[in-house]
Amino acid sequence: MTDYLPEGRRIDTYENLEQLSSLKSLNDAMRDGKILEARATVCDQSHNLIVDQGFMKGIIRREEGAIGIREGKVRDIAVISRVNRPVCFVVKGFTKDSKGNNIAVLSREEAQLRCQKNYISKLKTGDIIDAKITHLENFGAFADIGCGIVALIPIDSISVSRIEHPRERFSVGMNIKAIVKSIDGGRISLSHKELLGTWEENASKFTPGETVAGIVRSVESYGAFVELCPNLAGLAESKEGVKVGEQASVFIKSIIPERMKIKLIIIDTFKYEYNPKEPEYMYQGNHIDTFLYSPENCDKTVISTF
Repeated sequence: MTDYLPEGRRIDTYENLEQLSSLKSLNDAMRDGKILEARATVCDQSHNLIVDQGFMKGIIRREEGAIGIREGKVRDIAVISRVNRPVCFVVKGFTKDSKGNNIAVLSREEAQLRCQKNYISKLKTGDIIDAKITHLENFGAFADIGCGIVALIPIDSISVSRIEHPRERFSVGMNIKAIVKSIDGGRISLSHKELLGTWEENASKFTPGETVAGIVRSVESYGAFVELCPNLAGLAESKEGVKVGEQASVFIKSIIPERMKIKLIIIDTFKYEYNPKEPEYMYQGNHIDTFLYSPENCDKTVISTF
């Protein structure tokens, strides 16, 4: 595991809590250049972050709040949005407030610069990394890949089964794994669907003759595509009144690996409420070069190459 974790993954660890327990331990962390985490409690009028370290407050001045703040490349919302959330930092020194109380002078920017230099710059396409969902947009999900540095998972890279919005798969704060899909001038794009298993791995969970739950993903003149799990969908016979986004109970007529098809019959449909759960990963390695989704004897080849 890398030392440069997404924000929030370090805050409750024994090592982090121990280093935030006293002035001596905080001095030791400063001497050793340790990256620590604590919760930001206030963003003041000057956009400085006040950090609760338990026995002592800390301050992350605006210009130290994130990579790019100094140059105006990153908006202040990158700092403001950290209030009531964990922030990573290194200790740069100590000062006193107007009442004579000690305050630790912290830098989130420095932690991010170290993460960029020692971890992110060394990533290669195909590397599988830890990430944490930070926010969701129509076009994809943004994920913290280390010390608050974010990368995008495009919506079509989240799962094989089509979705209308990333909130169907992810929620803010969810810990996930992702694959480095591309690196363009330091900007990283991620993929996720290849970790959710091949067609055969997912189809093996189901048996003809079963009636199971699914989600209607599209309705065509010839039938409705129903998602059985994030990387698997089948085609159901047309049924009047079926709508995209509904939950469905479906009868499995047949599973045909050589055609990569599952034939279904819709028994009933219900209103569906989004309730994303942490993904179930079928690929457990640290790197992947090629992912063959389709069965080897299938007429159609679906493959990802990193």
